[in-house]
Amino acid sequence: MKKILLLLVTLYCHALSAQTPVNLSGLKKNGATARVSKNLLTVNWPAGAAGQGSMVLDLEAGAPLFRSIRLGNAQTEVAKGIDPVFILRTGKRTLSPKSGGWDVFFDNVYKRPYTTELVAFTKGAAAVSTTGSRTVVKIGQVSTPLFNGHLEITLYNGSPLFNVAAVLSTRQDSTAILYDAGLTSNAWQQIAWSDVKSAMQYAPVRLQEQSRPLEVKYRTVIGEHNNSSLAVFPAPHQYFYPLDEAFNLKFTWYGANYLDLVPGFAIGIRQDPEGDHRYVPWFNAPPGTLQRLNFFCLISTGKAPAALEEVKKFTYNDSYAPLPGYKTMASHFHNEFITKVALSGNPVPEKPEFTEVLKKAGLDIVKLAEFHGPGHPKGPDSLRLRELESLFTQTERLSDTGFLLLPGEEANNFYGGHWLAFFPKPVYWVMSRKEGEPYVSQHPVYGKVYHIGSKEEMLQLLEQEHGLAWVAHARTKGSTGYPDKYKDEPFFHSPTYLGAAWKAIPADLSWPTLSKRVLHLLDDMANWGLKKYVLAESDIFTITEQNEMYAHLNVNYLKMDKLPRYEDGWQPVLDALRKGQFFVSTGEVLMPAFTVNGKESGETLPLNSSGKATVNMRLRWTFPMNFVEIVSGDGNQVYRERIDLSQTKAFGEQAFRWPVNLKGRKWVRAEAWDVAANGAFTQMVWLE
Repeated sequence: MKKILLLLVTLYCHALSAQTPVNLSGLKKNGATARVSKNLLTVNWPAGAAGQGSMVLDLEAGAPLFRSIRLGNAQTEVAKGIDPVFILRTGKRTLSPKSGGWDVFFDNVYKRPYTTELVAFTKGAAAVSTTGSRTVVKIGQVSTPLFNGHLEITLYNGSPLFNVAAVLSTRQDSTAILYDAGLTSNAWQQIAWSDVKSAMQYAPVRLQEQSRPLEVKYRTVIGEHNNSSLAVFPAPHQYFYPLDEAFNLKFTWYGANYLDLVPGFAIGIRQDPEGDHRYVPWFNAPPGTLQRLNFFCLISTGKAPAALEEVKKFTYNDSYAPLPGYKTMASHFHNEFITKVALSGNPVPEKPEFTEVLKKAGLDIVKLAEFHGPGHPKGPDSLRLRELESLFTQTERLSDTGFLLLPGEEANNFYGGHWLAFFPKPVYWVMSRKEGEPYVSQHPVYGKVYHIGSKEEMLQLLEQEHGLAWVAHARTKGSTGYPDKYKDEPFFHSPTYLGAAWKAIPADLSWPTLSKRVLHLLDDMANWGLKKYVLAESDIFTITEQNEMYAHLNVNYLKMDKLPRYEDGWQPVLDALRKGQFFVSTGEVLMPAFTVNGKESGETLPLNSSGKATVNMRLRWTFPMNFVEIVSGDGNQVYRERIDLSQTKAFGEQAFRWPVNLKGRKWVRAEAWDVAANGAFTQMVWLE
């Protein structure tokens, strides 16, 4: 019996010390190397100017996964004894077709029962592969009662950057999720972050100190070790599900026993499940899809401020970079400055906080969406005209030679759903007309005043005053079902109806891009035979320095050499939109040039019978690029040609040239996306 017990113990110990299988067959020559010694997997990658990056992964059960992370020619140890952790909240999604199905925004997942669980990580077989300039390590299994998958670490040649992801899938339908994630370690000596006023803050590591959330700027928390640093931060836009407010909900954390689930001391990123307490839809993806719960890490041989400076470069310090020949324009802001401040009876600040925040974000042009709730769009005239006068006075006062603040409104009348009205100069109009009241009249104080009582009169006003309209948050929120329901209406076919506005609704972590909802609409409208375009919208309310503004912003790069003066009107802004002479960007990916056989977006290209054409594109990026997609249509079907850009490294600019066959197609456009799901897209080149 003793011999049998001894044999069992010997076999058990042998099993514990058995080498975990590691598949290196997918490792190609790209500058990175991997080697296995017993249960240690060492991966080295060229980290650009920072020198050589090195990561020792311990595949032994019970040991921290990251035994050591080193950087530089001297191989300075930046971190050691680290384990990744993921916390998954799983709730139930409302997917009623009446509210938009998978595109639903009007949902409050947190008000229904949900679970909060530590994602279990079980070490097991590993594989190392290379794709272009990046190296991917897949390890073991990750799971919760409803989700299963694997752990994935991606290293990016040319940068001390890597990504850690729990790649999970579920068969359960209608699930909504949120995730928190981070790294545990007992070796950090100090934690650092930037407060919302961009001042560095520090906290000594006390291993038993209870965890706490942090209100930070740049979405980053940093652990220091041996005068070196490891920064943890999320994808700057993808991690932030859509909300009406850009409140800073303390998106990072540090400390021990996080949520009473994470053993030991850790730093990481987090989401507040209750959001802004308006509508809180969380993330959602169809069953069977692979959802990437991921975060980025940047290592540095310098202290925390140096590491943070490197992180900030990925988002141009949370601003939109100037591009020669273009002006940046953001749209759809409900800060309601007129009703809440200008007409409140209280002192009006010379430099309101919201304009200073938007200027700092690198915005040249901002179009407001006032009186959406407050205000009196339908009158009475005494209030409505006074509100408009204040809107025009304040936007003119707050505009200057480098910043154009433009009046605008989100209307709920006449056309169906919600839509934005935009005129090239101040226009006094009331969204109602009483019986016997004239369509247009002269007011002794305000001059010409329009009273609009129907969609026909709305179209007439837009034509007379050279205005534009477009559907806000198409196919979701208050525009669920629109513009599809009025796609045959004369006003929709009119050149005054630009098209639609894009915001990342819904948030789906199974996509390598942000939301496709309005991009699909863009393709649909083109296949309907209509020359429509899609611009970016932010659709948020409060704008403060404290807010997490950048995550919820996006921008239009309008092809314009200079800003018009407010007092001269801003027709050139509307002209650039109307002609499709712009591209949309989250900020990290820029498209300085895009042509098809020399024709730019908004222009028409006659094709020869062969349909052969050449796409020329210049891209500029911060995160390594992922792919470009050439999208075209023939009036019925949409065609997509994906071009792999995995050979790119961080912080690049390059001209590309691709042959395409567009035979039988009626339009073509392009999208470009990076590894953090940041992107840019063009408008159509029309084909004939």
